Amino acid sequence: MDEFNNRDEQYQENQDVLNEQNVEEEVENLPLNQEDEDYGYEFDEYQPEPEKSKVDWKKELWDWVVSIAAAILIALLIRTFLFTLVRVDGPSMRNTLQHGDTLYVNRFMYEPEVGDIIVFRPPNSPKTPYIKRVIATEGQVVEVDEDTDTVKVDGVVLTEDYIRQDFIRDEGTMKYPYTVPENHIFVMGDNRNESRDSRDATVGAIPVKNVIGHALFRLLPFSEFGTLK
Repeated sequence: MDEFNNRDEQYQENQDVLNEQNVEEEVENLPLNQEDEDYGYEFDEYQPEPEKSKVDWKKELWDWVVSIAAAILIALLIRTFLFTLVRVDGPSMRNTLQHGDTLYVNRFMYEPEVGDIIVFRPPNSPKTPYIKRVIATEGQVVEVDEDTDTVKVDGVVLTEDYIRQDFIRDEGTMKYPYTVPENHIFVMGDNRNESRDSRDATVGAIPVKNVIGHALFRLLPFSEFGTLK
Protein backbone atom coordinates (compact mmCIF):
# COMPACT_ATOMS: atom_id res chain seq x y z
CA MET A 1 0.00 0.00 0.00
CA ASP A 2 2.81 2.30 0.86
CA GLU A 3 4.42 1.47 -2.44
CA PHE A 4 1.29 2.59 -4.32
CA ASN A 5 1.13 5.73 -2.26
CA ASN A 6 4.71 6.53 -3.09
CA ARG A 7 4.02 5.94 -6.72
CA ASP A 8 1.04 8.26 -6.57
CA GLU A 9 3.07 10.95 -4.90
CA GLN A 10 5.84 10.55 -7.46
CA TYR A 11 3.32 10.67 -10.24
CA GLN A 12 1.74 13.80 -8.79
CA GLU A 13 5.15 15.51 -8.54
CA ASN A 14 5.92 14.66 -12.16
CA GLN A 15 2.58 16.09 -13.23
CA ASP A 16 3.22 19.27 -11.30
CA VAL A 17 6.61 19.69 -13.01
CA LEU A 18 5.04 19.04 -16.40
CA ASN A 19 2.28 21.56 -15.70
CA GLU A 20 4.81 24.24 -14.72
CA GLN A 21 6.77 23.64 -17.92
CA ASN A 22 3.63 23.84 -19.99
CA VAL A 23 2.64 27.12 -18.33
CA GLU A 24 6.07 28.64 -19.06
CA GLU A 25 5.85 27.52 -22.68
CA GLU A 26 2.38 28.97 -23.00
CA VAL A 27 3.51 32.27 -21.52
CA GLU A 28 6.48 32.40 -23.88
CA ASN A 29 4.28 31.65 -26.88
CA LEU A 30 1.55 34.11 -25.99
CA PRO A 31 1.03 36.67 -28.85
CA LEU A 32 1.72 40.29 -28.13
CA ASN A 33 -1.20 42.47 -27.30
CA GLN A 34 -2.42 44.22 -30.49
CA GLU A 35 -1.72 47.63 -28.99
CA ASP A 36 1.83 46.56 -28.21
CA GLU A 37 2.30 45.37 -31.78
CA ASP A 38 0.97 48.62 -33.20
CA TYR A 39 3.12 50.89 -31.14
CA GLY A 40 6.10 48.61 -30.67
CA TYR A 41 6.34 49.16 -26.95
CA GLU A 42 8.21 45.87 -26.44
CA PHE A 43 10.81 46.64 -29.15
CA ASP A 44 11.55 50.37 -28.98
CA GLU A 45 15.15 51.04 -28.21
CA TYR A 46 16.35 54.19 -26.52
CA GLN A 47 17.76 56.58 -29.04
CA PRO A 48 19.83 59.39 -27.51
CA GLU A 49 19.32 62.85 -29.00
CA PRO A 50 22.14 63.80 -31.35
CA GLU A 51 24.55 66.29 -29.90
CA LYS A 52 24.33 69.77 -31.38
CA SER A 53 27.34 70.42 -33.57
CA LYS A 54 29.61 73.13 -32.33
CA VAL A 55 29.91 76.26 -34.48
CA ASP A 56 33.30 76.62 -36.12
CA TRP A 57 33.74 80.38 -35.74
CA LYS A 58 36.97 80.45 -37.72
CA LYS A 59 35.31 78.80 -40.70
CA GLU A 60 32.26 81.02 -40.30
CA LEU A 61 34.44 84.16 -40.26
CA TRP A 62 36.43 82.97 -43.27
CA ASP A 63 33.23 82.36 -45.25
CA TRP A 64 32.09 85.92 -44.50
CA VAL A 65 35.46 87.36 -45.54
CA VAL A 66 35.39 85.43 -48.83
CA SER A 67 31.78 86.50 -49.55
CA ILE A 68 32.50 90.18 -48.87
CA ALA A 69 35.69 90.10 -50.93
CA ALA A 70 33.84 88.48 -53.83
CA ALA A 71 31.09 91.11 -53.66
CA ILE A 72 33.65 93.94 -53.68
CA LEU A 73 35.50 92.38 -56.60
CA ILE A 74 32.29 92.02 -58.63
CA ALA A 75 31.33 95.63 -57.87
CA LEU A 76 34.77 96.84 -59.00
CA LEU A 77 34.58 94.83 -62.20
CA ILE A 78 31.11 96.21 -62.96
CA ARG A 79 32.23 99.78 -62.26
CA THR A 80 35.42 99.37 -64.30
CA PHE A 81 34.02 97.64 -67.38
CA LEU A 82 30.22 97.98 -67.47
CA PHE A 83 28.79 101.12 -65.93
CA THR A 84 29.08 103.62 -63.13
CA LEU A 85 26.93 106.26 -61.46
CA VAL A 86 28.04 109.88 -61.28
CA ARG A 87 26.71 113.00 -59.62
CA VAL A 88 26.80 116.29 -61.52
CA ASP A 89 28.78 118.98 -59.74
CA GLY A 90 28.51 122.52 -61.06
CA PRO A 91 26.56 124.53 -63.66
CA SER A 92 28.54 123.85 -66.86
CA MET A 93 25.87 121.59 -68.44
CA ARG A 94 22.77 123.68 -67.68
CA ASN A 95 20.03 123.54 -68.77
CA THR A 96 20.49 119.94 -69.90
CA LEU A 97 21.82 118.86 -66.51
CA GLN A 98 21.49 120.42 -63.09
CA HIS A 99 23.85 120.44 -60.15
CA GLY A 100 23.18 117.32 -58.06
CA ASP A 101 21.69 115.16 -60.83
CA THR A 102 22.63 111.47 -60.64
CA LEU A 103 23.47 109.86 -63.98
CA TYR A 104 23.92 106.34 -65.31
CA VAL A 105 27.14 106.19 -67.34
CA ASN A 106 27.78 103.32 -69.75
CA ARG A 107 31.37 102.11 -70.00
CA PHE A 108 30.97 98.92 -71.99
CA MET A 109 32.53 99.01 -75.49
CA TYR A 110 31.92 102.74 -75.84
CA GLU A 111 33.36 104.95 -78.61
CA PRO A 112 32.59 108.70 -78.36
CA GLU A 113 30.36 110.23 -81.05
CA VAL A 114 29.39 113.81 -81.82
CA GLY A 115 26.51 114.94 -79.60
CA ASP A 116 27.17 112.44 -76.79
CA ILE A 117 27.30 113.63 -73.20
CA ILE A 118 30.40 112.07 -71.70
CA VAL A 119 32.33 111.83 -68.44
CA PHE A 120 36.11 112.04 -68.75
CA ARG A 121 39.31 112.89 -66.92
CA PRO A 122 40.96 116.03 -68.33
CA PRO A 123 44.73 115.66 -68.76
CA ASN A 124 45.35 118.80 -66.69
CA SER A 125 43.24 117.52 -63.74
CA PRO A 126 42.87 113.72 -63.94
CA LYS A 127 41.56 113.38 -60.39
CA THR A 128 38.53 115.57 -61.15
CA PRO A 129 36.17 114.05 -63.76
CA TYR A 130 34.37 116.47 -66.07
CA ILE A 131 31.05 116.06 -67.85
CA LYS A 132 30.65 117.75 -71.27
CA ARG A 133 29.20 117.23 -74.74
CA VAL A 134 31.25 115.92 -77.69
CA ILE A 135 31.42 118.60 -80.40
CA ALA A 136 33.92 116.98 -82.77
CA THR A 137 36.02 113.83 -83.12
CA GLU A 138 39.46 113.16 -84.61
CA GLY A 139 40.21 114.86 -87.92
CA GLN A 140 37.30 117.31 -87.72
CA VAL A 141 37.92 121.05 -87.86
CA VAL A 142 36.36 123.24 -85.17
CA GLU A 143 35.74 126.99 -85.24
CA VAL A 144 34.26 128.96 -82.34
CA ASP A 145 33.31 132.53 -83.19
CA GLU A 146 32.09 134.83 -80.43
CA ASP A 147 31.37 137.60 -82.93
CA THR A 148 28.71 135.52 -84.66
CA ASP A 149 27.91 133.36 -81.59
CA THR A 150 28.39 130.21 -83.64
CA VAL A 151 30.25 126.93 -83.50
CA LYS A 152 31.28 125.36 -86.79
CA VAL A 153 32.50 121.84 -87.44
CA ASP A 154 34.01 121.22 -90.86
CA GLY A 155 32.62 124.59 -91.95
CA VAL A 156 29.01 123.80 -90.96
CA VAL A 157 27.29 125.81 -88.23
CA LEU A 158 25.95 123.48 -85.54
CA THR A 159 22.28 123.56 -84.67
CA GLU A 160 22.35 123.46 -80.90
CA ASP A 161 18.95 123.49 -79.24
CA TYR A 162 20.53 122.22 -76.03
CA ILE A 163 22.67 125.26 -75.17
CA ARG A 164 21.63 127.63 -72.41
CA GLN A 165 22.46 130.92 -74.16
CA ASP A 166 22.61 131.81 -77.84
CA PHE A 167 25.62 134.06 -77.36
CA ILE A 168 29.22 133.18 -76.56
CA ARG A 169 31.16 135.52 -74.30
CA ASP A 170 34.45 133.66 -74.56
CA GLU A 171 35.82 131.61 -77.44
CA GLY A 172 38.68 130.50 -75.26
CA THR A 173 42.43 130.46 -75.76
CA MET A 174 42.56 127.91 -78.54
CA LYS A 175 43.54 129.06 -82.02
CA TYR A 176 40.94 128.47 -84.74
CA PRO A 177 40.33 126.77 -87.04
CA TYR A 178 41.41 123.84 -84.86
CA THR A 179 41.84 120.30 -86.18
CA VAL A 180 41.11 117.63 -83.59
CA PRO A 181 44.13 115.30 -83.25
CA GLU A 182 43.95 111.55 -83.79
CA ASN A 183 42.35 109.63 -80.90
CA HIS A 184 41.09 112.87 -79.36
CA ILE A 185 37.73 114.64 -79.06
CA PHE A 186 36.70 118.29 -78.72
CA VAL A 187 34.18 118.89 -75.92
CA MET A 188 32.12 121.82 -74.66
CA GLY A 189 29.61 122.44 -71.89
CA ASP A 190 26.00 123.24 -72.81
CA ASN A 191 26.23 126.31 -70.57
CA ARG A 192 28.92 127.83 -72.77
CA ASN A 193 29.52 130.90 -70.66
CA GLU A 194 30.12 128.93 -67.45
CA SER A 195 32.10 125.99 -68.74
CA ARG A 196 35.78 125.21 -68.77
CA ASP A 197 36.24 122.88 -71.72
CA SER A 198 38.27 122.25 -74.90
CA ARG A 199 38.13 125.97 -75.78
CA ASP A 200 40.63 126.47 -72.95
CA ALA A 201 44.13 125.53 -74.09
CA THR A 202 44.92 124.17 -70.60
CA VAL A 203 42.18 121.57 -71.16
CA GLY A 204 42.31 121.24 -74.94
CA ALA A 205 41.22 118.19 -76.89
CA ILE A 206 40.60 115.15 -74.72
CA PRO A 207 42.35 111.81 -75.36
CA VAL A 208 39.77 109.10 -76.03
CA LYS A 209 41.56 106.90 -73.48
CA ASN A 210 40.58 109.45 -70.78
CA VAL A 211 36.86 108.97 -71.44
CA ILE A 212 35.12 107.18 -68.56
CA GLY A 213 31.84 106.62 -70.35
CA HIS A 214 28.66 107.83 -72.01
CA ALA A 215 25.99 109.44 -69.80
CA LEU A 216 22.77 107.78 -70.96
CA PHE A 217 20.15 108.24 -68.24
CA ARG A 218 19.29 110.63 -65.48
CA LEU A 219 18.28 108.57 -62.44
CA LEU A 220 17.77 111.36 -59.92
CA PRO A 221 15.80 113.40 -59.25
CA PHE A 222 12.89 111.08 -60.06
CA SER A 223 10.94 113.99 -61.51
CA GLU A 224 13.59 114.26 -64.29
CA PHE A 225 14.17 110.53 -64.79
CA GLY A 226 14.84 109.59 -68.39
CA THR A 227 17.27 109.38 -71.29
CA LEU A 228 19.68 112.22 -72.02
CA LYS A 229 19.91 114.01 -75.34
